Amino acid sequence: MLISWMELIVISLASFRLTRLIVFDKITEFIRSPFFVEEVEVNENGEEELYYVPKSGGINHFIGELLSCYWCTGIWSAAGLCLFYLQWPAFATPFLLILAVAGIAAIIETIIQRYL
Repeated sequence: MLISWMELIVISLASFRLTRLIVFDKITEFIRSPFFVEEVEVNENGEEELYYVPKSGGINHFIGELLSCYWCTGIWSAAGLCLFYLQWPAFATPFLLILAVAGIAAIIETIIQRYL
């Protein structure tokens, strides 16, 4: 099944936002926390920096590695959203539009923060 350019853009923006939501956003920290160990290191200025390292061994390590890789999570997010849209377009469309609009807002905010 082929999709239109507009559908591709919406799904792409939705995938971008969903990936950032899963990998970086504070609101989904509860999803990531079972798969990471917090490590504190002191940098050259004497300041403490917090790092999240995937837990060792088994499925926790695998999921931790997946969640720490933006590109890996992006592939799975894109696959899930595409399958959701192709299987149930009527249910997926509102969800995709919300994520796509949020993705555009995130891009605009990044540009404003960087250049203004």
